[in-house]
This record gives sequence, C-alpha cells and structure tokens, in this order.
Amino acid sequence: MSLKETLSPALARTLTIVGGVLAIIAALLPWVTFTLNDGAYPDKATLQFFDAPFAVSGFRLHTLLLGIAVLVVVFTPLKVRNRVQRALGWGLLGVAIINTLFILFGGGGLGAITAIDGKYAFGGIVAIVAGVLIVVSANAGEIEPIPHWDTKVHFLVAYAVLVVAFVGLLLIVAMMLNAGGQGGVGNPYAGPIFLSLLGFLAGALGALHGIGLTGWISRLSDEHKWFSIIVLLACALALPFTEAGTDYWMTTAANIGVYAATAIGLNIVVGLAGLLDLGYVAFLGIGAFVAANFSGAVTSKLGIEGELPFIVAAIIAAVVAGIFGAVVGSPTLRVRGDYLAIVTLAFGEIFKKSAQNDIGGLTGGANAIPGVPPLSAFGKGFDDSLTIGAVKLPSGVLYYVLIVVLVALVMVVFANLKNSRIGRAWIAIREDEDAARAMGIKTGQAKILAFLIGATLAGVAGAVFAHKTSTVAYDSFQFIESVTLLAAVILGGMGSIPGAVLGAALLLVLPEKLREFSDYRLILFGFALVLIMRFRPQGLVPDRHRRAELANEGAEGRPIEELNVPDDTPGGAKAEVAR
Repeated sequence: MSLKETLSPALARTLTIVGGVLAIIAALLPWVTFTLNDGAYPDKATLQFFDAPFAVSGFRLHTLLLGIAVLVVVFTPLKVRNRVQRALGWGLLGVAIINTLFILFGGGGLGAITAIDGKYAFGGIVAIVAGVLIVVSANAGEIEPIPHWDTKVHFLVAYAVLVVAFVGLLLIVAMMLNAGGQGGVGNPYAGPIFLSLLGFLAGALGALHGIGLTGWISRLSDEHKWFSIIVLLACALALPFTEAGTDYWMTTAANIGVYAATAIGLNIVVGLAGLLDLGYVAFLGIGAFVAANFSGAVTSKLGIEGELPFIVAAIIAAVVAGIFGAVVGSPTLRVRGDYLAIVTLAFGEIFKKSAQNDIGGLTGGANAIPGVPPLSAFGKGFDDSLTIGAVKLPSGVLYYVLIVVLVALVMVVFANLKNSRIGRAWIAIREDEDAARAMGIKTGQAKILAFLIGATLAGVAGAVFAHKTSTVAYDSFQFIESVTLLAAVILGGMGSIPGAVLGAALLLVLPEKLREFSDYRLILFGFALVLIMRFRPQGLVPDRHRRAELANEGAEGRPIEELNVPDDTPGGAKAEVAR
C-alpha cells in the first residue's frame, strides 16, 4: 500500500500542522550552548540580527521561521501547497540533522548544556521529528506542477523586481561567506553554522521556487537581459561593502572568480559540445606560466627586461593556451567518449610532469616561478587596501574587481557563442554526433574550435591567477583541480552560465568552511555528484533547454500538457521541446 493510500488528505493536513507546531516548540526548547573563543554556539550562527522572541537565535531561529512558514502555508489556499510544504520540510530536516549531529559528535552530546541549566538538548530531536512529519504528509498528496507566472508586466515593475531580487542575492552571498567565520581547528563552529544556513536557504528558496517566483524572476531577467547584467555587475562590485568585505573573504572571492571563469570555459567543452575533458586545468596552468614568464619575475628565463603590460601578457597567454587546446582537441577527430577522456587525462599528466621537470626551463620545476609582481594601476597595487570616502576596503579588493570584470566578459562570450550557429552545432554534436554530421555539420572543426575557445578562456584566467598568487608552481594544476572544475560544471548545470559560477563557489567555499574534513574532500565531492545525478541530473541551476529535456517541460518552463500545441504533429509539443 502506497503512502498516498495510507494517509487521507485530512490526516496529512493534521500531520503537517503537528509538524509545524513541533518545529516552533523545538526552537524554544534548550539547545547546546557551549562556548569557544569569542562566542557561544548556536549564538554565533547567522540570522541573529532578527529581534526574535524568547532569545531565539542562530539555527534555532532557522527552525522557528521554517515552522511558522509551514503553518502559514497550511492555512493559505495555495494551489501548490504540497510542493511548498515539502521544500520547507526538507529545509527543516537539513537544519535539524546538521546541528544534532554536530551536538552529538562535536559538542559533547545532548547533555552538554551549561551545568547551571541542568537540562538536555532535545530541541534537535524534536525538530527532526517535525521535519519528517512535514515531508511525509506533503508526499502523501499529489506534488503539484510549478505555476507559470505571466511576465507581461510594466517594465518599471520588472526593473524593481529584478533590483530587489539581485540585492537579496547579494545579501545572501555575503551572509553565507560570513556565516561562522573561517573554518579550522580554532573554529569548529564554522562548518555546522554554514551548513545550517545552507539548509535553511535551500528550504526557503525551494518554497519560493515551488510557488513559481524564482522561475518568474528568471524569465524577467531573460526578457530584460542588459538591465539584469548591469544590476548583477553592480551587486557583485558591491560585495566588498558588505559584512563579507574582509581581507580573507576578498581573497576567497577572487579565487572563486578565477575558477568560475575557468569553469565557464570548460562548460563550452563539456556542457555545450559534450566532450569530456579530464585535463582542463592544464590550460589554466599554461596561461599562468606564460604570464609569469612575461611578468618580469626575477626567475623568468625568457630574458625579457622589464614587465610587459598585463593586457599584452594576458593576450599572449590566451593565444598559447588556445594553440595547445587545438592540439589537444585534434584527437577528437578519431576518438570520443571514454577514449577522449583518457586522452585529455593523459595531456593533463604530461603537462604536470613537464612543469615539474622544468622542461624548456620555463616552469621553474620544483622551485616554481616566485616573485611574480602584483598588478598595479595609477600607482596603486592591486593587493593594497583601498579607501573610498570614509569607507576603507580590504586589501586585494582591486583583484576582486578585475576578476568580476573578467567573469562578466567570459559570461558574455559564452552566451553569444551558445546562441550562435557554432553553439547550436556544438549542442547538436553533444546530443548525437552522427546525426549532426549527417545534417552537414563539420563535427571535427566544431570540436577543435570548442577546445580552442575553452582553452583560450582558461589561459586568460591563468594570467590573472599568476599575478594574484605571485608564485606559479606545477602542483597548483594537478588532476584534483580538473576534477574540481568538472564537478563545478556538473553540480551547477551543464551549459548553464550561473550554474558554473555557483558550482565553483560551492566547491571553493565548502573546503574553507569544512577544513576539518579536508582529507575527505574527494569523498564528499563524489557523494555530492552521485546525489545530484540521482535527484537533480540537470544541476542546481540548469540551462532552461536542458531542464526542459529532463523535466518534460516546454522551452519556456511550462509542462508539456499546458502547451496548446498538438502532440502528434511535426510542430507539436515534443518538437517544441526539441527546439
């Protein structure tokens, strides 16, 4: 007997109400409050700026807000009630499980409350029960399709919505970077606090997605593309002015930008053309070594006096990386699939060993190439702090600005290529190379061009990387880095521009927050990819056409059943999806 047959709608509704009430009660029950360094757990958690009742703060506030949201949904005539309740329930479960596990294994157990209280911290257990009740009762009914909101609104309304959405996104990013501080032995709270916030945001954003709000904003952004780009760029440049504007997080954000730009380049090869590249980080390394040799570093063996302008060095790095990309792509004329993956993996290892052995005298071998000078403009070093009016910005903020501009340019290149004739050819090759060749597409040239352009973009990112890190060493470009880049593309969504950025951000921020699990990074990556492939194969932020293919939707995000096109004609709904 299925769950839907076991639970009647009335019983499911009752269980949901009980779950919401239990979530609120759990937030008010005692939780572990042991202290370390400058604050108490969970009081060091995020969202404590709310004036919450009964001194509820940290992840207990997450639990309280999710419980209240569930009760609001239950008593609201929503057409997508089960879908929204399920998202909120999973968010509540995530918050409760993460914190309960930390209390049990990292915080001394459920009885580790201060001795004065003499109580046990059962709040987490009650929250888990509440989450299970909410999820089970939601799944007992039909999970409704996501509603499709009309985007035909006045442009001023659209602009206002987009500004609010992107500013909210900026605040979420700043909150996530700052949540719990920097991880490590001295701050074991960083991991659970960050993951707790991640669980809360997943539940909240999942609920907003369930009512169709996020999809509506996405379509508004597509219709007002240039306005969205300008606002997004402004929000990205405003990050140093938020609570995440510290030296440490600016450095981390700049590293995320370098990897995001590189991941977008890999997205051309893997996401658009469908060519599995396991040695892509080598192109980042080629760009970095070329830029380092032209930078005027003392250890450079090119014999160039002085320093080439960065733009010139970056162009040279891009050209050299692109040439190597075309060379590596040439075997694609005869191999595909697993064999191509082996070829690219071999190239990555050849590059690493060549750099390690200093073949040609251009990589420094084990000594690397140190002393790469920092970039400067108008007498101001990019690694210096900057003062604007009364606001003192952290050191490295100019590198962050440069990398934001770089990522924006790479996004523009990717978007134009994707919508061009060659982009459609790559997608055709990805779906069926033989059919693409039969349609007259020169598949060999298209695949080599994909490798060339992807490598060129990685070369530019490598040039920025060389100046930012000041030392270019072969061990910065190992196989694990290629795996990280590939994981970023798959996790975010193949063929998706924001997906590559989100994937790179998660895979770089998580190790910073979970430093105590650094030895298990590959295991965690593998586990995350298995879960993504099982439950969301299109990625976290999928390309809308790929999402339509995997979710039985039309290209504009509506279910096929809602499209007013006959299904048995050449121009029917399934043909619309294919387009």
